[in-house]
Amino acid sequence: MSFAALQVLAIVVAGLVTLAAVALFVRTLAAFVERFRLGQPETRTDEPLVRTSTLVREVVGHTRMARKRWVAVAHWVVMVSFGLLFLTLVTAYGQLVDPHFVLPLIGHFWPYEWLTELFGWGAVIGIVALIVVRQREHPRGHGRRSRFWGSTFWQAYVVELVILGVGVCIVALRALEYALGRVTGEEWASALHFPLTAWLGAPLTGASAATLEGWIIGVALLKILISMAWMIVIARTPTMGVAWHRFLAFFNIWFRRHPGGATSLGAVQPIRVAGEPVDFENIEELDEDAALGVGKVEDFTWKGLLDFSTCTECGRCQEQCPAWHTDKPLSPKMLVKNLRDQHHAVAPWLQAGEEHREAAAQALESAGGPGAEGLPEQLHGIPTTAVIAAQRPLVGETEGDPTVPDGGGVIDPDVLWSCTTCGACVEQCPVDIEHVDAIVDMRRYQNLIESAFPSELGGLFKNLENKGNPWGMNARLRMDWAKDLDFDIPVVGEDLESLAEMDYLFWVGCAGAFEDRAKKTTRAVAELLHTAGVSFAVLGDGESCTGDPARRSGNEFLFQMLAMQNVEVLNEVGATKIVVTCAHCFNTLKNEYPQVGGQFEVVHHTQLLNRLVREKRLTPVSRPDSADTVGAASTAGSVTYHDPCYLGRHNQVYAPPRELIGALPGVQLTEMPRHGEKSFCCGAGGARMWMEEKLGTRINLNRTEEALATGADRIAIGCPFCRVMLSDGLTQKQAEGAREEVEVVDVAQMLLAAVRRAGQDETTPDQPDSDQPDPSQDDDAPAAAPDAR
Repeated sequence: MSFAALQVLAIVVAGLVTLAAVALFVRTLAAFVERFRLGQPETRTDEPLVRTSTLVREVVGHTRMARKRWVAVAHWVVMVSFGLLFLTLVTAYGQLVDPHFVLPLIGHFWPYEWLTELFGWGAVIGIVALIVVRQREHPRGHGRRSRFWGSTFWQAYVVELVILGVGVCIVALRALEYALGRVTGEEWASALHFPLTAWLGAPLTGASAATLEGWIIGVALLKILISMAWMIVIARTPTMGVAWHRFLAFFNIWFRRHPGGATSLGAVQPIRVAGEPVDFENIEELDEDAALGVGKVEDFTWKGLLDFSTCTECGRCQEQCPAWHTDKPLSPKMLVKNLRDQHHAVAPWLQAGEEHREAAAQALESAGGPGAEGLPEQLHGIPTTAVIAAQRPLVGETEGDPTVPDGGGVIDPDVLWSCTTCGACVEQCPVDIEHVDAIVDMRRYQNLIESAFPSELGGLFKNLENKGNPWGMNARLRMDWAKDLDFDIPVVGEDLESLAEMDYLFWVGCAGAFEDRAKKTTRAVAELLHTAGVSFAVLGDGESCTGDPARRSGNEFLFQMLAMQNVEVLNEVGATKIVVTCAHCFNTLKNEYPQVGGQFEVVHHTQLLNRLVREKRLTPVSRPDSADTVGAASTAGSVTYHDPCYLGRHNQVYAPPRELIGALPGVQLTEMPRHGEKSFCCGAGGARMWMEEKLGTRINLNRTEEALATGADRIAIGCPFCRVMLSDGLTQKQAEGAREEVEVVDVAQMLLAAVRRAGQDETTPDQPDSDQPDPSQDDDAPAAAPDAR
């Protein structure tokens, strides 16, 4: 075959493959849009300029990727090369016609050529680095501890080989172009125009021009075929997130919850029907057939469906998930994968007419059901796989049901209820997927529609509804924590009518009022505020649970009842500024009560106390040998601080507790390996405080072991939930031989032990009552009130 014939063949092959690839790709893009429209409506287009600025910042700066520095660098180079080197694909088509072809105007513009060579080599080196990372962290060597455990490896390998192949072709073409230019005596064939490939092309200058031209056509065709084959593969595989994220991620980031770039944590979003928040004050007007929460994949919003298809399966969420790390079945990555696969599998069914769906369902039943053999490819014009997928419950046992493909539901109940809603998955996700919202929405449906939730939650709901607190304690006992304080605690409604003359309302919280260990924090904060001259009052028995455990376990009705009741009380007493000791109360009052009409300035006690120390209204002094008046052995020594998830990740409060610890004389802060935004959960969030931990190992023990490994004398906390979990974990570890002198204390207790109390003696305000154990002895004792632990 002659050279001309080969050239024609290459042009024809490239043309046909390109037409097929582009047609399939465009068809799949249109299908994506239609499939996302199957979701519920949601508005995500406010502040378009801010959203665009955030998108540019995150993409160009790789801000979310930067948590793995070298991975971020390699990924950034590969990402930029994908767009920048598109023109080399255009050049390749021209080279099939004329091996000497270059782009008009910029073809021999040396800055463009430098960028092409820099990112051509960069793509090769970058993808090789990412291949090495994937192999070094492969599950075959790390098992479940690999962040790639459960990822679809063949898809990743296809993408990696395509990028590597295209990069090598670009470098090879540049070397061949240099050699051809040198052979034909072109002026531009110099190191100025080929700074990084001239050395590679120099040995080829001995070949004839015809030979070099043939090689250029061959390599150009190979480059085109690799690129088009990739387009065909991803067009035929819409669930190939590792490839599709390079298109969908831009939209997912632009449509994020917070236009300015804040992580989609903090407030759980209101329950919606047809895109509108449910009005619980007029709940009787709601259509009785309305889906409360998510019971089918189409109940997710279009943004939720976009989330699922954007997942790259990088496993950063899985790597940080406390449930996965303690051998529970929940992997945020695989949860999203399963929802994505279900969305695409069931889409043809949802897009078909009602009559066709009914007929197809009847035909499937007549044929013997999903597990029957010999089923046709289509049933009444709908792919049989889609008809079968539509029969699967979204949440249901995934084993033991032979009539349903894959063994049962899309999401196993154990997966759904293992989540602590700590937000580590959302915090780490580089493409802004909102895992926690999806989990809470599915819990809502299970709770409100199916009445299918862990049995332990029944007692929690009953206590919250009847007593206004998770322990079921009598409201009259809410002020017991203040017994024997040497100053009065004013109660709004009893000692004063409103908060007009008070600096703060002190929201004590259920744990702070009823849980023995948390009471010490409440007393410490009260005394510190009194010492600093900060006026405050409490609600006493007018306070009830904020509803955090109800909302995160899916009981939205109960949350709304408690929230509206509390907001009414707070508004009546004129509350404007509130200080809280519980991270969960802090998050709910600050971020979620505005949804029900409660606008308050809410501060965590570590924030306020840190401010008071900076203002010199509280002065810590060194007392290295004195007994802590509220339970700690000494203010001297090393301390490790545990970040509460709902204070840290959900609200970005990391510095104040650490600054407060740093202000204590003689105290050295020793950080745990997982701290700050990567802090490990205590295991109590998402209403898990009230559910028994039956699967895997205990999250609180995992965290306690990490704290003990620092060698610190104290584990400092800033949340009563964390205190209960870590205290229980410490008690168990000490029973197994851990150091007895280690203890769990709130930051406020440490500050109180270090503050000079001029004019006062050194007797403790937290001396044991006749009916309360000595705090210095029972700091790690179980709570007086029963709970699920």
